[in-house]
Amino acid sequence: MLILLPPSETKRPGGIEGTRLDLAALSFPELTPQRRALVEALRVGARDEAATMTALKLGPTQAGEVRRNRSIRTSPVMPAIDRYDGVLFDALDAATLTPAQRAFAGRHVAISSAAFGLTGALDPLPAYRLSHDSRLPGMRLAAIWREPLTELLASTTGLILDLRSEAYAVLGPVPDRPNALYVRVVSEDGSGRRRALNHFNKAGKGAFVRRVLEAGRVHECAESLLDWAKDSGVRLQRGAVGELDLVV
Repeated sequence: MLILLPPSETKRPGGIEGTRLDLAALSFPELTPQRRALVEALRVGARDEAATMTALKLGPTQAGEVRRNRSIRTSPVMPAIDRYDGVLFDALDAATLTPAQRAFAGRHVAISSAAFGLTGALDPLPAYRLSHDSRLPGMRLAAIWREPLTELLASTTGLILDLRSEAYAVLGPVPDRPNALYVRVVSEDGSGRRRALNHFNKAGKGAFVRRVLEAGRVHECAESLLDWAKDSGVRLQRGAVGELDLVV
């Protein structure tokens, strides 16, 4: 079972003292060549602050993000699930998971990333800034990631739950098979009509993944997950073809 999460634009500062980025320590080592190229592009490009701010679509008060990229190779690291900030990760609240639940996340949760492709939940990452729509000189992120990520996910066995935003899902689509499903967060009105959520979908995803981690059960197929959800009071149901609806 593999649960795919989106990253967040914001990252928590700091890290474990005395540590630094080690690409060999990251999950999915087949992505190392692409990671190495992007990390170097971020580091070197950050020497030109003005150009980098334009490429990363940063405002005048966000120069600190450029400095993060400049030191991406030497700044301290922390587990990816702790590094990413924002609504989804606030709802997931990884810091309050038990050691066993965090270990389960390390085995079954991967976080999408414009800089690193996919990383395991416990992979040690530095703070950095790069989004799916960032423009780096001579590089197209879609061209860099689509083939290796598509191949990686196609070779992954068992249930795949894709909770990424559509923008990150495009960088590496999940395979077209019954046990690879996109999870869409929806609300339901009094007449039973459903509509997709925007801002609140992130909180719904984070809370859902936390429930899965707390349960600590590996689901090999959608039917197993749906049965668990029903018994656990989670409103997870079949949606459109290839999708599950998480009703919040």
